[in-house]
Amino acid sequence: MSIKPYTGSLLDQRFGDFYDMIDSFFNDEYSKERALRSSSFKVDISEEEGSYKIEAELPGFKKDEISIGLNDGRLTISAKKSEETKDEKKNYIHKERKTQEMSRSMFFKDIDENGLKAKLEGGVLEITVPKKPQVQTSKKIEIE
Repeated sequence: MSIKPYTGSLLDQRFGDFYDMIDSFFNDEYSKERALRSSSFKVDISEEEGSYKIEAELPGFKKDEISIGLNDGRLTISAKKSEETKDEKKNYIHKERKTQEMSRSMFFKDIDENGLKAKLEGGVLEITVPKKPQVQTSKKIEIE
């Protein structure tokens, strides 16, 4: 008795190349990257004495591709980047372009809107949001 190698089903034999093409379409690196990408980014917020510290992970973004806005205590961080692979050949078979846009908003109360500071270093955006000095809201009332 001899062992015969598995040659697949008749469909695999006839359409194997077609299946391989479809497989490569859904399993190529660009598809994996696209699937992992999202419209958000990681943000850590810590409270320190007198301020909040925000660290947002924005690897690959430049300073001019990031905007920070503050409106009625709502801090919004937005990042937008567009890339295009240019090929000078007229009869190109493959040409790619990519646009990436992300945004996160968070609400803070009792913050000093004039003292915000931000810096971008190593793909991490660090924002310092100073708190307003606490005003004592309780008061002792003397009886006449």
